[in-house]
Amino acid sequence: MVKRFERLKEIQRLDPKRDFLEIYRFTVSYEFPWDITRALEFALYRTYAVPGIGRLLAETAELTDRSQKRYDDTALLLDSVVEHGFDSETGRTAVRRINRMHRSYDISNDDMRYVLCTFVVTPKRWLDTYGWRGLSGHETRAFAAYYRALGARMGIQDVPQTYEDFERVLDTYEHEHFGWDEGGRAVSDATLDLMCSWYPRPLAPVVRKAALALLDDSLLRAFRYERPGPVARTLTRGALRLRARAVRLLPPRSAPHYARQNPEIKSYPDGYDVARLGTFPKPGVRGCPVPHGRPSDAPAAG
Repeated sequence: MVKRFERLKEIQRLDPKRDFLEIYRFTVSYEFPWDITRALEFALYRTYAVPGIGRLLAETAELTDRSQKRYDDTALLLDSVVEHGFDSETGRTAVRRINRMHRSYDISNDDMRYVLCTFVVTPKRWLDTYGWRGLSGHETRAFAAYYRALGARMGIQDVPQTYEDFERVLDTYEHEHFGWDEGGRAVSDATLDLMCSWYPRPLAPVVRKAALALLDDSLLRAFRYERPGPVARTLTRGALRLRARAVRLLPPRSAPHYARQNPEIKSYPDGYDVARLGTFPKPGVRGCPVPHGRPSDAPAAG
């Protein structure tokens, strides 16, 4: 049991303000690679419930028509920064790709900041509930610092300073903006179908029910899904907590595990070039390629 917590001791010897990248890398690639992957999936999934975001994603068709590639590219771009660092050539290339994709569309700063907040808050909440241990205060401060650095490189304004600030912005934004939109529901359905596709076909209904059982009521209302029964929720959440207890008994990971090693990444069996990941504007198209409707940061009726 002492060995299981050796890396946490190593993390706590680092400075979360100065060494935030090293702490974040240790936490996500050694301590919780599976949990962080699931948490970031749900972080992005939450954003579909903001009508402007869900509608835009539906109009681009990236998540509805090319779900696997969009999932893979997002995971690989974000993880390239984790693995190689902000100042590496690979890290800088990944951030440039992320920025160029976003700048092709009319996305408000408030929406961008909210998405950034999901990357900070959702993993902590997931680990506090389903991890083999919760995030330490040291790690929590490092997570906030890491995403402040990413937000700065993405040109996001008014990025929260502390974890508590990130959490407050997220909760307020969801309270004010979560609501029904056909596009958001379409993207949600496509994402659930993608998750089901990673398992043998007979298990698809079970996977879908388990995924819905993990959604909080605000998400279920926004997407107009039927609320899962108490048995489904108890079994799903109980299984994750049982997994956490089993992982806690395992020896610590001796090598890092990055997103490119995940079995869910399927689009590039022969490798990939970070500079070619993501979407590119169609020839001759300038500005936002989707029609403009209600501003993405306007409240929508639930």
